[in-house]
Amino acid sequence: MEAMHELRALIERHCTETRFETAVPRVTLMRSASQTAPTRVLYEPLFCVVAQGRKQVMVGDKVLIYDTAKYLVVSVDLPASGAILDASDTEPYLAFSMRIDRTALASMILELAEHLDDDDAPSAGMAVSPIDAELLDPVIRMVRLLDRPRDSGILSPLIEREILYRLLTGAQGRMLRQIALSDSRLSCVNRAIDWIKHNFSEAIRIEGLAAIAGMSVSSFHRHFKAVTSMSPLQFQKQIRLQEARRLLLGQRADAGSIGFAVGYESQSQFSREYSRLFGEPPGRDAARLRELSVLDPQRLSQPV
Repeated sequence: MEAMHELRALIERHCTETRFETAVPRVTLMRSASQTAPTRVLYEPLFCVVAQGRKQVMVGDKVLIYDTAKYLVVSVDLPASGAILDASDTEPYLAFSMRIDRTALASMILELAEHLDDDDAPSAGMAVSPIDAELLDPVIRMVRLLDRPRDSGILSPLIEREILYRLLTGAQGRMLRQIALSDSRLSCVNRAIDWIKHNFSEAIRIEGLAAIAGMSVSSFHRHFKAVTSMSPLQFQKQIRLQEARRLLLGQRADAGSIGFAVGYESQSQFSREYSRLFGEPPGRDAARLRELSVLDPQRLSQPV
């Protein structure tokens, strides 16, 4: 596809490092000259297009693979594991991502309300779909603005709006419509997700989370699993352990105090569950990450 060749060339020219936060609001470019081991990060609502290479994301028990033929959409904050599958010095992994502005999305949904269905069945919080020319075209025009910074302030909001429109009327439109509507099942689950994120060190009461979501316990379990591919307890565990990893890397504190800080009462349980998730005990993993951050500081946070 000629358009994809242009996007590839634009990203390769502008993104000379691992991760480039562009001057265009919410737009990030990614580059990697090598495959990567699975890296656990917290994905936020975003839209991603791969211009070259291939990537795998694992969330709960779900595996998604996307490449130049498919785009990724994430509708809620999700702890997931991502790995670049195809990349080399001569053909690096290249990707475009745009964080989703919920306010702009909600405004557009109100404008399009009579043309959109209101199906509120359980919907996954992360999905891939085939990309077409109508969606790829505004993405390319958005990246072209990096060559015309004077035009960016006026044109980027218009192009962003076009991208949101294409997403809303595309294959993952139903999922995106739900994140902007306060009474949708996905938004209800998202309230519980938000509570867990901000209170991850506290013990979970499923009844309490169901009340926050405004659902019965059985309905909450079903919808939470549909959105996150995890149970609430599994979700909390991943949030706890990812926060523990961040604290270990940033504070250089001992594993016991970090485990206690994120909600573990047993150091052995913390070490065991940390090793199971990240492949190494806390201290050894933190030492490896510090060495990696010296070699490439941006490698540790690559959501797309």
